[in-house]
Amino acid sequence: MNSKMDRRKKYTRMVLKDSLLKLLQDKSISSITIKEICETADINRSTYYAHYSNQYELLEAIEEEFIEDLTVTLGKYNFSKEEALQMTEKLFEYIADKSDICEALLSENTDMYFLKKGMIITHEFIFKNWITESRIDQETYEYINMFMVSGSIHVIKNWVENGMDKTPEEMAVILHRFINRGLSGVR
Repeated sequence: MNSKMDRRKKYTRMVLKDSLLKLLQDKSISSITIKEICETADINRSTYYAHYSNQYELLEAIEEEFIEDLTVTLGKYNFSKEEALQMTEKLFEYIADKSDICEALLSENTDMYFLKKGMIITHEFIFKNWITESRIDQETYEYINMFMVSGSIHVIKNWVENGMDKTPEEMAVILHRFINRGLSGVR
């Protein structure tokens, strides 16, 4: 009996998440109502409130699940500074595999939380080894890091919005060259 309830609970949460992602394609999170989510998911409001208190909590659950999965996926690899290109390629492969969720979470229809969390993950897995050997002070390092991470997140966002018009490998090379050589390295 307990496993049946667990499966039912998982299914309900999956349907609610899918419904919100579908609605985010056309509307901002602030204009989506619980009623719309319930109608799209074909469940009643009391079932919704048994799982989430509002649409923001549901969005946060989607974001956290995505970030946790991304962190686990990238954490499987132990790339050194010399292998940063491969790590960047793995990131682009993951995003390509989850493009529907990424498109919704990176759109203007959500809040800034996901972008901020994405910046932390990008720094942790991609950039942490790229500048550490330079001879710059900590404050300057922080500015350079913020510039690289912010730019990278927006490159990823643009790539997803453009229908992933380049392969993950091509995008990793473009980003890697830019970060390592600046504008003179992009040809």
